[in-house]
Amino acid sequence: MRSTYRSRLISGTGLIVAGLTATLIALVFPIWSYADRSGTGVQTLNASTVSTRYGPLSGLDREFITKVRLAGLWELPAGQQAQQKGTTQAVHTAGAHLVEGHTFLDARVRGVAARLGLQLPNQPTEEQRSWLDTLNTAQGEEYDREFANILRKAHGKVFSLVAQIRATTRNSLVRDLADDANTTVLDHMKVLEATGLVDFDGLASDAASASPPPLTSSAAPPGPAGDPGSPVPVTPSPSYSLPPAATGPKED
Repeated sequence: MRSTYRSRLISGTGLIVAGLTATLIALVFPIWSYADRSGTGVQTLNASTVSTRYGPLSGLDREFITKVRLAGLWELPAGQQAQQKGTTQAVHTAGAHLVEGHTFLDARVRGVAARLGLQLPNQPTEEQRSWLDTLNTAQGEEYDREFANILRKAHGKVFSLVAQIRATTRNSLVRDLADDANTTVLDHMKVLEATGLVDFDGLASDAASASPPPLTSSAAPPGPAGDPGSPVPVTPSPSYSLPPAATGPKED
């Protein structure tokens, strides 16, 4: 009896020790594995960044340069087509802006890429070719709607990337290119919206489904509130004069 009891006691103790050991391993392993991980945060930035005479060039910078080139490869012919197939003057005007803007941007991005030693694509992506196919097939008022909405949606995505690059790049050439891209893309968004054909509800739904915005709570109760009164202009005091604009790197 005693030997049986002793065996059961030893067996039970062994199970408890094994369980505690397994629990300890389960707690320690995630910490070890996370500490051992690489390729996140600053490590990813440093690993994908190369030095240039114009400042560090990150992987995101290179992606931006490539996307500026890709945008021109399909939006420029789309603009030329809109000048011919569009049924309204507003669509013709939007097409002219696309041609003018991307002719300028394409020359800029090719110059930047040459100075940074980057290779650029010469063909649009498969998705961009599918957009051109849709425009090739559409006729009449359907073409006008497809043109306005496909191009406006594409420009909205590029606009957010331009803002990110302009805010974070450490490369002076990329910064100047982002300035030019920002001005051009904003102009194109405005002329596309001026056609009166942009489906803003559809754009908002697509953006929400792609990346749902975080919910924020307001301290104010719901419902109508009292008139806050006339706004009071705020004048900075003391006032400061802006420094002169910085000049970009000299052309070689």
